[in-house]
Amino acid sequence: MTFCSSFSLVLILLTLSLQKCPKAIHSLQMHPSLASLNTLKQTKKSPKLKDSDSKGLFTTHYFPQELDHFTFQPKSFNTFHQKYLVNSTYWDKGPDHHGPIFVYTGNEGNIEWFATNTGFMFDIAPKFGALLVFIEHRFYGESVPFGNDSYKSAETLGYLTSTQALADYAILIRSLKQNLSAETSPVVVFGGSYGGMLAAWFRLKYPHITIGALSSSAPILQFDDISPWTGFYDAVSQDFKDESLNCFEVIKGSWDEIITRGSTKEGLLELSKTFRACKTVQSAGSFRDWIWSAYTYSAMVDYPTAANFLMPLPAFPVKQMCKKIDGFAKGADKIDMVLAAANVYYNYTGDQKCFEIEHGSDPHGLNGWNWQACTEMVMPMSISNESMFPPYNFTYEDFISSCNSTYGVNPRPHWITTEYGGYRIEQVLKRYGSNIIFSNGMKDPWSRGGVLKNISSSIIALVTEQGAHHLDLRFATKDDPDWLVQQRNQEIEIIQGWINQYYQDLEDTS
Repeated sequence: MTFCSSFSLVLILLTLSLQKCPKAIHSLQMHPSLASLNTLKQTKKSPKLKDSDSKGLFTTHYFPQELDHFTFQPKSFNTFHQKYLVNSTYWDKGPDHHGPIFVYTGNEGNIEWFATNTGFMFDIAPKFGALLVFIEHRFYGESVPFGNDSYKSAETLGYLTSTQALADYAILIRSLKQNLSAETSPVVVFGGSYGGMLAAWFRLKYPHITIGALSSSAPILQFDDISPWTGFYDAVSQDFKDESLNCFEVIKGSWDEIITRGSTKEGLLELSKTFRACKTVQSAGSFRDWIWSAYTYSAMVDYPTAANFLMPLPAFPVKQMCKKIDGFAKGADKIDMVLAAANVYYNYTGDQKCFEIEHGSDPHGLNGWNWQACTEMVMPMSISNESMFPPYNFTYEDFISSCNSTYGVNPRPHWITTEYGGYRIEQVLKRYGSNIIFSNGMKDPWSRGGVLKNISSSIIALVTEQGAHHLDLRFATKDDPDWLVQQRNQEIEIIQGWINQYYQDLEDTS
């Protein structure tokens, strides 16, 4: 994985690569009650079962989704096959359904990846008797409107927007409810990271379709100048400094050394051997960015239990990285030290013979984020002198120039706050919003762009000091700390209250 290359796994590296690298942008068992799903106007595909399918987590379906929901040009009515996953194990038996429907608003990647890492929904489905639906975001995974030509140009990518995605979800949910005789079933939406942003925005834009949203690790305030531009990297740095001041200082002092050693052809060859690169690396910046990625991702997923969301990692990977650095003798080679730390992220299992330092793969099909970051999802990020990373100042001028040279389009830096809001969010949502949980863990650097205070009695911020990137949405384990168990119980209680109120209102008006 490289820093100034195609985005892989999550939002941050692509967003910052567009800002830092303006000259080098290159493209994160069918239940009987679901028998009626087969009557939907969906493609009768028979894809091979994924590993997750074989575990009985979900069945795979396809919906004929319209290309453009906001114009009436003839091509707007063209359709593509939008993938969605379903688990109906605990839903009521019907034939008329009244049990709740829990919907995951898909992120920037293939939907199986998010479904298998959102165990919270599977864990609570029995309690609520809920139907689970995971909808893939357009232009990701298999839901590509123009097939292999989907990323060909701005002519095709122009249909990749958050507003189109939200409309996709609305239409698919309405179709499901109609075809499953579930018109009175309440819908609750869930999402983490970009998916969490979509869940919150979906509740605000389509309150007639969903009664509430659980928005986890959603940086909806990471736009314009609402949140400090240095917040993300200050948070990553603080995570490492909290573990070890020596660790922080070694990392801070390593960047110039990497660039200096890689300044010659001989130096690049030597570093390629030291880093065990599969191929000789062509730029010293690639080593820097590879190491950089490891720190950033590890801070995001600094979970209290072992996990394999991004990579197979131990519990508290930041602590383990700093242990590697602190284990070296005084005066040791800084590059050896930071490489040992990076190996916690890239090779904790010890089975990697070499590393793709440059031109890494995109295993989760997240390539479309390049376009989104260059059009509407403009999240300014700078790096302060207090950070453990090299200082950097974001400018809109450089960012716009980079995107224009890559795609031939200019970003709309202020579109998100125009479309969804963000400024004075406490005053605005207090007047017209309701039933949203914003959950954030302060170890997650994305939390600095999140909602961290209650807005009203029904728009709740659940903040945990030791939490990481949408940790609350993961499957429960026997090793979960008490504070995490308590957080999830709070979420369950709040969601139960939404559903109880919905059924009460339904009864009162019937």
